[in-house]
Amino acid sequence: MDIKQLITQMTLEEKAKFCSGADFWHVEGLERLGIPSVMVTDGPCGLRKQAGETDHLGLNASVKAISYPTGSCVACSFDRELLRESGEYLGDECQAEDVAVLLGPAVNIKRSPLCGRNFEYFSEDPYLAGELSAAYISGVQSKNVGTSLKHFAANSQEHRRMTSSSQVDERTLREIYLPAFEKSVKQAKPWTIMCSYNRLNGEYASESHRLLTEILRDEWVFEGAVMSDWGAVNDRVKGVPAGMDLEMPGPGNGNTEKLIAAVKAGEMKESDLDAAVERILAFVFKYIENRKPDTKFDYEGHHEKARQMAAESMVLLKNDGILPLKKEDKVAFIGKFASEPRFQGGGSSHVNSYKVSGSVEAAKEYGVTYAQGYDTKTQEPDGELISQAVKTAREAQAAVVFIGITDAMESEGFDRADMKIPACQEK
Repeated sequence: MDIKQLITQMTLEEKAKFCSGADFWHVEGLERLGIPSVMVTDGPCGLRKQAGETDHLGLNASVKAISYPTGSCVACSFDRELLRESGEYLGDECQAEDVAVLLGPAVNIKRSPLCGRNFEYFSEDPYLAGELSAAYISGVQSKNVGTSLKHFAANSQEHRRMTSSSQVDERTLREIYLPAFEKSVKQAKPWTIMCSYNRLNGEYASESHRLLTEILRDEWVFEGAVMSDWGAVNDRVKGVPAGMDLEMPGPGNGNTEKLIAAVKAGEMKESDLDAAVERILAFVFKYIENRKPDTKFDYEGHHEKARQMAAESMVLLKNDGILPLKKEDKVAFIGKFASEPRFQGGGSSHVNSYKVSGSVEAAKEYGVTYAQGYDTKTQEPDGELISQAVKTAREAQAAVVFIGITDAMESEGFDRADMKIPACQEK
């Protein structure tokens, strides 16, 4: 496909329109020139493809999909090959669901343990985050499906994320906050990069020429498209020349008209629009020309892969001779999460899981006993539940206690107030 020649046939209005999404999840198409509309959808822990009401905070339902372990979990494996394999599985699922770009992985540095989105991010270590991200991207894109490396850059909190400014000196930026992006770009060549909501040293990421052109394209030789996080655009006319190609979602808020007016008034070059459209069309046709609509995958097999990934990522902090438990031991499982596991955070990465197996169910052949111990809908201790848990533990040789924070405590959109576990669980 000769994309440059195709662009010469587009009107100014059509070019401007192409620089924002057709709707919440689709890139614009242009029937008269044979340009199809393609879909992007949330990752990175599994597909969050919405067929009905749409949103970017995980509020509305999405299609059934395999829920893979979160970035915070799989990073504990230190296993590049595991990440690559998971990417290959996700690539097949994208092909089967006709998804052109999977919105992930997320490599922001865990600057604070309170960040509400830490579960999505790989690490506080830039080397580890970069190595695993590059492996994940390579896996997905080996199936001719694009990725969107996010959130570029220095987006390490959810509190006031739409307007906050990350104040970072040059050395810290280069040594801590950019290396995972740089490694991923140079080694794995993601089709797209997603710019973040926040400002960096006072300037919005979506209109930073230094970030999106000088560093990303000139220094790192990134050849793909930059898209905005959903609603991250501030000044669209400033953003396009800076290197921010695709505004998502679309069409919305009159930005197309602003781009047209800016070109006509000589405030922006039409060649800037041409460059943005060219980069967008590059990933559109890369997917279309390699699309495999007949792709099938084994849900049960992929679910088993997710289970294996979780097992490979487990971390044993200390063993005082208690482990391993013997199959013949009388073991008690204590805590509601033993029967109703919490395995992902809230927000745009929240997967409508194909299958969920609780630990009580998984261990039923070993005759474990179970007590709920606490309620996840409140932090207040429940005396009766605690008494049942104490009795169940006393009658066992070993107790496995399942604790953790609840959905209401951790999600995209807000940061945690503290590092405490709920009082009912602590009790």
